[in-house]
Amino acid sequence: MNKAVVVLSLILSLMVVVTASAGPSFDRILKKGELVVGTSGSQPPMTAVTKKGEIIGLDVDIARAMAAAMGVKVKFVLKPFVELLPALEAGEVDMVLSGMTIKPKRNNKVAFVGPYYVTGKGLLAVAAKYTALREAKGLNTADVTIAALKNSTSQEFAESLTPKAKLVLTGSYEEAIDLLFKGEIDVLVADFPYCALTAYRYQDKGLFAGKSPLTFEPLGIAMAEDTLLINWVENFMIFLQGTGQLKEMHMKWLNGGPWINDLP
Repeated sequence: MNKAVVVLSLILSLMVVVTASAGPSFDRILKKGELVVGTSGSQPPMTAVTKKGEIIGLDVDIARAMAAAMGVKVKFVLKPFVELLPALEAGEVDMVLSGMTIKPKRNNKVAFVGPYYVTGKGLLAVAAKYTALREAKGLNTADVTIAALKNSTSQEFAESLTPKAKLVLTGSYEEAIDLLFKGEIDVLVADFPYCALTAYRYQDKGLFAGKSPLTFEPLGIAMAEDTLLINWVENFMIFLQGTGQLKEMHMKWLNGGPWINDLP
C-alpha cells in the first residue's frame, strides 16, 4: 500500500476516534457502522450499474474510500436523480454523491462539500440531424424537441438556451437516450462527460457530443446540516486530493477504460 495512503488512513481513523460528541448524522453513521449514500446509478462515468448489477463510477469510488476511512461499511441507495435531495432531507440517506452541481438553490436546503470535479453541460444528438437543425432554424424553435433530467441544471440550461423548443423532462438518462434513438427527441442536454461517453459508446449510431463543456458546473457532495460531518468530509477530500488518489480516480473514470464494456 502507498505510504501516503497509510498515513491518510491513520489520520482519518484518529479523526473518527475523537468524535464522541459527533453531530446527529455523523453519530448515527458511526454507531450503525454504515454510511448510506444516495446515487442515481445512471450517470456514467460518475455513477452507473453494470450488467452484473455492480455499482461503479467516480462517485462510487469516492464514497467507498470515505467509508473505509471512517471505518464503516458503505450502502448505496439507488434513486432517480430528482428524488435524491428529498431522500437526503428526509434522512433516508446520509449524503448524496451523484454528479450533482453545487447550486445556490440547492445549497439553501442542504450543505455541499466540493467541488471534487468541475464539468459543464453538453448536447447529445444524432450528428446528421443536429447539423440539419442548426442549418435550418437552429435549436430555439418550436419544431425542436429537447430532453433533460427533471429538476436538474440541465433542465435550467435547456429552458434558458432554447425557451421556444419543446422540453421533455425525464427521470433518467436511460429514458432520454431511448427517446433519442426512437427519434422522439432531437437533442439531449446532459453533463458533458456523459454526452462524450455515450457518443463514444454508440459511434455506430452517429451521435454528436461536441468537443467541450458549455457551462461551468462544480460537482459536490450533498449532506444534511451536521457541522462535524461536513468538517470531516472537507478534510477527507483535502487528503484525497493531496495524496493523489482523487487524481487517480479522475484518470480511471474520466478517460474511458475497460469498465465501459461492463455497462448495459
